Amino acid sequence: MLTLEQIESAILQLSPDEYKKLIEWFADLDYQRWDKQLEKDIADGKLEALAQEAIAEFKAGHCR
Repeated sequence: MLTLEQIESAILQLSPDEYKKLIEWFADLDYQRWDKQLEKDIADGKLEALAQEAIAEFKAGHCR
């Protein structure tokens, strides 16, 4: 497995086109991981308090 220093060095050697592709791939990977974590947090009930607070605010007319 490559070390972080080796990966960083390889990134610095990429052409602008390859770098752009890497950034797009990495952003997509990050979004996918974020989505999975959000789904897990929802399933675990970690966002329930926030949801209830938002519903209460909506019902009280505190939304725009």
